Amino acid sequence: MLDIISRSQRGRVCEYSRNGEKITTPGILGSSEGSPAWVEVTPEGRTLHLMGTDVSLDNGLRTTSSSGKGTDMVVTDGVAVVRLPLQDDLAFDDSVEVVVVPNAYELRRDPRRIVENVVRIREAAGFNRVVCMLGLGEPSTVSLLSYMGVDLFDDSLPRSVGISGVRLMAEADVVTGSDESDRNVVAMEQELEKVRIFIGCDRLRELVDQRAPATPSSVALLRLYDEMAYEYAEETCSTVGCRFSCNTTQSLRRPDIKSYKARIANYRKPEHKRVLLLLPCSAKKPYHISKSHKAFSSAIHTASHDTLVHEVIVTSPLGVVPREIDAMYPANSYDIPVTGEWKCEEKAMIRKMVGDIIAQGYDNVICHLGDDYELVEGLAEMECTVVGDSTSPASLENLDKALREATKGMEPVDYLVDRNNLMRNVLEFQFGREVTELLFDENTYAIGKFPYWKVIRENPENRKDKVQLGMMTPERGMVSLTLDGARILAEAGYLTVEIMDFELKGNLFAVGVLSADPRIHVGDEAIIVCNGEVRGVGVAMMCGREMTDLKRGIAVKVRHKTK
Repeated sequence: MLDIISRSQRGRVCEYSRNGEKITTPGILGSSEGSPAWVEVTPEGRTLHLMGTDVSLDNGLRTTSSSGKGTDMVVTDGVAVVRLPLQDDLAFDDSVEVVVVPNAYELRRDPRRIVENVVRIREAAGFNRVVCMLGLGEPSTVSLLSYMGVDLFDDSLPRSVGISGVRLMAEADVVTGSDESDRNVVAMEQELEKVRIFIGCDRLRELVDQRAPATPSSVALLRLYDEMAYEYAEETCSTVGCRFSCNTTQSLRRPDIKSYKARIANYRKPEHKRVLLLLPCSAKKPYHISKSHKAFSSAIHTASHDTLVHEVIVTSPLGVVPREIDAMYPANSYDIPVTGEWKCEEKAMIRKMVGDIIAQGYDNVICHLGDDYELVEGLAEMECTVVGDSTSPASLENLDKALREATKGMEPVDYLVDRNNLMRNVLEFQFGREVTELLFDENTYAIGKFPYWKVIRENPENRKDKVQLGMMTPERGMVSLTLDGARILAEAGYLTVEIMDFELKGNLFAVGVLSADPRIHVGDEAIIVCNGEVRGVGVAMMCGREMTDLKRGIAVKVRHKTK
């Protein structure tokens, strides 16, 4: 029986129990008796002792991972032993609870093959099985391998390397000439404890970014994983999250950051905005509550011309953040070191993204970036307004004057129109363009003050007949749907979770799920449907495929349900 306690993208903390015993993952299998799970080594081969079940790991022909000759899977009491190379049609029946790869050591220092094989095994195993790879884990790599989806390791590699006089640490390998086997195992256990803590805080990627530079092969492994397995990794990214740091160049390639950039690539500026204002980011998130951006606001919102001004924040690792989505993840959560220096990759990324925004067409462009003007220099004719500090009285006065001059002669846009167009952009960023067209038709409008906007729909035959479709709040960082809003998405078959026919009394558990939209991410809106009827709506606590695979745990935290 598998219970998932916490998640951080593909990394997860699980409790696996059988025969009255329990182990926690990510974890390590020892090589001596006394724990619920351990590996015994004898002249005849290795045996996995797993909670009362004994599984031979070296049956039959012992092929190598590079031999090109596969061997048949052997299943013993729910434990499947899968030897590399993997079969092309790798699949597991419902009886399998644990998947063990006994010769994973042969992948060590071959990052491309590690990515290929871990992804194939995890995809075949799904979310409801424990994956164990023997001979592969060591203190410097267990965080990354856990991040990729491996649940269990063993102590064979730390012990064998330690006997050779090599001390393994999370930060580096050091030759001491002494027997370091016991210390290496302790280091691995300590590192796995940290991995579990970081997963519990949904910050595993940060630990991975710290550990990867320990060895060249680990750097290569993370780079290749981000490149080759983006769709696999992105499936389990959350659309909401806690504060996280981007302290390395590789963190620019996080799957949630890459997903943000993909959505911004489809971003359309509000059609009524005629003046582009480029602003610097702030340490405090979301930007609109920071001291510096409140100062900018005092210079921007001085007259009705402010509805013509499109505020876009320039930053790394996100590139650009239009003001209307600055309360949404990951714009509301990231943290970067600020030194005034920009890496070549950051400069190229920012110039490309700002250039794409400018290309959508503005009458004027105003730059309030100060020393960071170099990031956008030459992309368009623009007026710079900063004198010294961007929040100095002179800078703010220049900004006010520049905006008044840039909008001179332009007809101001009504605040209701401005809010509606910005609300449409929020919905497009969250749900996509097609769904937004369904939610925000000619009878729909937004009310409230940013970022507390409500989406209201009127009955065209009776304007007093109104329903609320959803509401945006900075606490959640996205639009939360009502049942009326959920029904519109359900008709389009978007973000739906089909359940068995039962009365929904509280949260929806995975055991009651028949199928789920694979586009659902953790944190997304999830619409609970039974036989075509909307039963409830809430926040997804699992991704779509995970809801279908698992039989335990909360699938949807229900906000509204039908009576």
